[in-house]
Amino acid sequence: MKPKTHPKYQTCAVHCACGNTFETRSTLPKITVDICSACHPFFTGKQKFVDTAGRVERFSKKFGGTYSFQKTAGPAAAPAGAKK
Repeated sequence: MKPKTHPKYQTCAVHCACGNTFETRSTLPKITVDICSACHPFFTGKQKFVDTAGRVERFSKKFGGTYSFQKTAGPAAAPAGAKK
């Protein structure tokens, strides 16, 4: 192999926006990430809205926060085979 063709593989500090820090190995000495396994909703089980350009606020304003895809229960309908 030719010398100096591969980058140096070293220990690396990864810093997340939530404040979590952990060590791994990479060709970079430092990595900064926006989301990690400590704050990602898949791993934490918590739902977190990432509101870009006010879309969630605009949706809540339009539908008043009570919008649902399920219809509300109205008067009970009689079964098809029932007689009056």
